Amino acid sequence: MKRVIKISFMSILIITLIAGFSGSVLATGQGINEKLGAPIIVYGETLSASQEQEVRELLDVQNPENVQEYTVTGEDIAKYINGNPNSNMYSSAKITREEKGSGLSINIVTPDNITQVTTEMYANALLTAGVENATVDVASPVKVSGHSALTGIYKAYDEQGVTLDKDRMQVADEELGVATDLANNEGLSQEKVSELLTEIKKTIAEQNPATKEEVRQIVEEELNNLEISLSDADRQMLIDLFEKMRNLDINFDNVSSQLEDIASQVQDKISDIVNDEGFWTKVKNFFQDIFNAIRNFFQSIFG
Repeated sequence: MKRVIKISFMSILIITLIAGFSGSVLATGQGINEKLGAPIIVYGETLSASQEQEVRELLDVQNPENVQEYTVTGEDIAKYINGNPNSNMYSSAKITREEKGSGLSINIVTPDNITQVTTEMYANALLTAGVENATVDVASPVKVSGHSALTGIYKAYDEQGVTLDKDRMQVADEELGVATDLANNEGLSQEKVSELLTEIKKTIAEQNPATKEEVRQIVEEELNNLEISLSDADRQMLIDLFEKMRNLDINFDNVSSQLEDIASQVQDKISDIVNDEGFWTKVKNFFQDIFNAIRNFFQSIFG
C-alpha cells in the first residue's frame, strides 16, 4: 500500500513538473489583438482532414476561436494571378498583422517541405505585391514548391477587405517564378538569387530609371557586381520582370528598406535563441528536478 501511494505521488510530481515547465517556457497562446485583429490561417484546398489538422498544429493554432480560417482553391489561383485552376494546393500560411513600421517577417515552419521558395523570396514577392507589416508563417505536410502559399496570403487580405493591386500580385508571382527558375536553370543558390533581386531593387530605388534601357543597364551592373553569369534568355527574363515593376511604379525604396529590416530580424532571432540563458536554465532545471525526484523515489523504496 505504501509503495502504491509513493508511486502515485511520484506520478503526480512528474506531471506537475512537466506542466510547470511547459507553461513557463513553451506557452505561446496570447489571445486576440483587438486593434489589429485575429491571425488569419489559409489552408491549401488539397489537404486531407488529417493533413489540415497537422498544419493547424504546425502553425501553432492552439484555439481555433482565436483565428480566422479560410481555404485557398485552384479558383483563387486563377482569380489572383491567372494561374491554373486545377492546381493542387498544399502549402498553407498564417498571417499575423503587425503595427505600422514593424516590417515583414517570414518564417518557413517546414523548411524541408518547402523545396523551392525561401523566406527571402517570399519577402521579395510579398513586398512587390504590396504586403507590409505582418508576420507570415508558411507550412506544408508534404514536399511542395511553396508557390500556392503566396495565393493564400493574397486571399487572406482580400477576405479582410484589404485591396491589393492585381497587376502587382501577378508580377509578384512572376518574380517568384523567375527566382526559382534562375536557381534551377543557372545553378545559383537560392540565397544568391535573393541577393541579386534585392540589389537590383535597391539600385532602382536609388537611380529611378525612366526607360527599359536604363533598367537593362542596372540589371547588367548588378550581375557584374555579384559576378553572376546568365544565359541570354534568363538575362532577358530578369530585365522584362523589372521593366514590368517599373511600369507599375512600385516604391522600390520602401521595398529595400523593409528587406533590410527582415534580414536584421532574422539575425536578432538567432542571437536571442543562442543567448537566452534563462530558457536553457529552465530546461536544465526541469530535467534535474525530474532526475532528483526519480532518484529519491527509488531510494525510498530500496534504500
